[in-house]
Amino acid sequence: MIEKNKVVTLNYRLKDGSHEGELIEDTFNNNPLVFLYGSGGMLPKFEAGIAGMKKDDKFSFTIEAKEAYGETNEKAIIDVPKQAFGDDDSLLQLGKTLPMQDKDGNRFDGIIIEIGDDTVKMDFNHPLAGVTLAFEGEIVDVRDATEHELDHGHIHHNHHNEDGHECDGDCGSH
Repeated sequence: MIEKNKVVTLNYRLKDGSHEGELIEDTFNNNPLVFLYGSGGMLPKFEAGIAGMKKDDKFSFTIEAKEAYGETNEKAIIDVPKQAFGDDDSLLQLGKTLPMQDKDGNRFDGIIIEIGDDTVKMDFNHPLAGVTLAFEGEIVDVRDATEHELDHGHIHHNHHNEDGHECDGDCGSH
């Protein structure tokens, strides 16, 4: 059963606004999401939506924007002087996400939303800010976390060698 310190594997579809909304992400034909439940790595409302579930249980819930990635903050949309991008105009494309750095060395990702003559308007909100998230999916597996995973606060994708012993990375056969 899903509870603190369990490793959860699940597939989900994430849609914008409602279960009928535009598809944002789908893990069913790709890689399932694997995470350590209760470690702070997931949205609290997401974890609440699957609490107590077991393998093969299905889920469907929404998370309002304010409880997900927050509402859009207008103060996070700023004009950056065009000269900050140097002479490389190939960087300046509408919708492009660029890593930026403030005067204190903090890094932020910003999306170009407007290109002017002297400035570039960039949105530094989380890409899903202002969006109600609609999740539906299925629990694939629930297991106890290893001591190593608990110590690090996240899961590790372990490999097994030919005799079945766990190893981290490329351990070959023993």
